Amino acid sequence: MTNEASTSLRTVPDVQSGLPATQVSLSRVGVTGVEKVIRVRDGDRENLFYAEMECFVDLEPRQAGVHMSRFEEIVGEAIDEVVLGEAFKAEVLAAHVAEKVRERQHGRRAEVSLTARYPEIVATPESDIETQEIYVLFGTAVASETGTRTLTGVQAQGMTACPCAQEMVTGLSRERLAAEGFDDEQIDRIVGAVPIATHNQRGIGTLHVGCPEGGPAWIDAPDLLRIVESSMSSEIYELMKRPDEMSVVVKAHEQPRFVEDCVREMVRQVVEDYPDLPAGTFVMARQENLETIHRHNVVAERYGTLGELRKELTSGEHTAHHLSMREWLDSSAD
Repeated sequence: MTNEASTSLRTVPDVQSGLPATQVSLSRVGVTGVEKVIRVRDGDRENLFYAEMECFVDLEPRQAGVHMSRFEEIVGEAIDEVVLGEAFKAEVLAAHVAEKVRERQHGRRAEVSLTARYPEIVATPESDIETQEIYVLFGTAVASETGTRTLTGVQAQGMTACPCAQEMVTGLSRERLAAEGFDDEQIDRIVGAVPIATHNQRGIGTLHVGCPEGGPAWIDAPDLLRIVESSMSSEIYELMKRPDEMSVVVKAHEQPRFVEDCVREMVRQVVEDYPDLPAGTFVMARQENLETIHRHNVVAERYGTLGELRKELTSGEHTAHHLSMREWLDSSAD
């Protein structure tokens, strides 16, 4: 029976490679929701990453379809070849999968995106106790005839303190201190020494940096995470003792920032920290604040090339069109 089945399968025509009824090319065909748990050894320690991937390839007008099973085969092979036994770099895995997809599916262009969640042990600011924090890594790659371009991305949570409300509370405090008989010099000293109340938000910061084909070495994700967390009023921690809580609250109120401030701070740090990256490097900074005194959330974004951002920061000249991530990725085939 097994031999009969094998013989039957060998005689079945390759339908995917046949001519479609309507011969028009397709921009992207592929799979989404590919879930993997990736084990990575770091010395004597083994780290687990939960990853979800999307894989796409373009399709010629004279080919009916892609071979879907090959996507799963390629992902498994790439994980074994690239990730196991070395530090996990989401963009490296995405690039390797994209190159294999393009080759095995006979496409001119392949695109792969990966989202991975992983735990990191960090120390709290005052009690120095260890707490597990969950971070998100993004890796995107586009493989084409001109080479492979990649995007390295990270996402972290933090805390922001509202400057506007704090300014109003400061004004009220001055009025009440004056009513209690304090003079202007004394009021200035008190206001300068005492943290002033305001409302807070938990913020979600996202940062992507993309290198064009033939670009420099891979961007270090931990460096991007540091930029994202430091762009907000304060870092936050899952487990904190009372001294840690006080430290976080005081730090946030001494560094109030709007959602727009967080994005601008991310952009500034990328420009200053990566002076050697080419002008064609792509940057996307995004901040979403989960409001506490409103029912809505607030979002700010800035995207464009590093050359555009450098010019705007040094000259103050505004760039009319900000290159989007989709435009930057699609330009890889130009």
